[in-house]
Amino acid sequence: MLVAGGCWLGRMGDESDGIDGKYVWKRGVTPYLIPHPPHPAPAPAPRTFEFWFWIVSGVSMYYIGAHVSVSGGVFNAPLRARELDASGFAMFVKNQRQWVAKPYTAEEIEEFKLNMASCGFTAGQVLPHAGYLINLANPDDEAHAKSMASLMDEIQRCEQLGLTMLNLHPGSHLRKITVAEGCDRVASSINTALSQSSGVKIVIENTAGTGGNLGSNFEEIKAIIDGVDDKSRVGVCIDTMHSFGAGYDIRTRDGFLSVMDHFDGVVGMDYLSGMHLNDSMVELNARRDRHESLGKGFLGIEVFKVIMQDERFKNIPLALETPNEAIWKQEIALLREFSRS
Repeated sequence: MLVAGGCWLGRMGDESDGIDGKYVWKRGVTPYLIPHPPHPAPAPAPRTFEFWFWIVSGVSMYYIGAHVSVSGGVFNAPLRARELDASGFAMFVKNQRQWVAKPYTAEEIEEFKLNMASCGFTAGQVLPHAGYLINLANPDDEAHAKSMASLMDEIQRCEQLGLTMLNLHPGSHLRKITVAEGCDRVASSINTALSQSSGVKIVIENTAGTGGNLGSNFEEIKAIIDGVDDKSRVGVCIDTMHSFGAGYDIRTRDGFLSVMDHFDGVVGMDYLSGMHLNDSMVELNARRDRHESLGKGFLGIEVFKVIMQDERFKNIPLALETPNEAIWKQEIALLREFSRS
């Protein structure tokens, strides 16, 4: 194993992979320059042989990880995911509870890309999450314009970082317009955002159905997608806790597979672009958003075994948003073990 940019590069026993002076190179891949990192981080433990086999061979795999912090700089996200032995991750591209953030510097962007490469991550393994303040269904024009400005900023940040998806909650109609009008407003907003950007897919997340939040059922998500002009740049993220909180009983194998059949029939599996894997602090159909660690809530562990043994969930980010960060590494290892069963 060889260290570069704060992460480990696997040699796989291949003597034609290595570091030559200032360059990192792998057989069949153009060498790339690794400057001295401006914000050095301690190198975590090396990847397993199995991980590098999947990365180098290009064989499909489960992109398991967690929503990691960008504290100290966005470039730290890949390093933190790496420390968890993750094969995918989620992140915010700016403070999720503020409308405005300072622009990235060229150095921050470059360091993020270097850390992505040296840690073995590609854009398809990362599902950035948009800020919580954005509400594309807001019927108030001034408030909606503020949400659009924030959304466009976040899309631009994804473009700068070389990321290809942005996950967002569809928003709330605030009980001031109908559900149909809210879905139309979200779709129109996505059309505007896509027309003013390139290379980034908007990934709509299902919700638990709290208050006037849209997207708690697949029919509402379909209504939004139906209104999007460029369907190649729209996708869906299914959150297991949100699904359960909204009334989808996915506690058993049969229950989960039935719900996914329903999703396929209403929306289509081709739109599935990522998942959030969370247990639930609240009971079925509670209409509240309360996450719990895997196997410690009302949802239980069985659904996660089923997900990790279903080929349909390979090659999309599968990110934990469970509340106890101290056990994320163990939860990721557990999910990976399920995939081997």
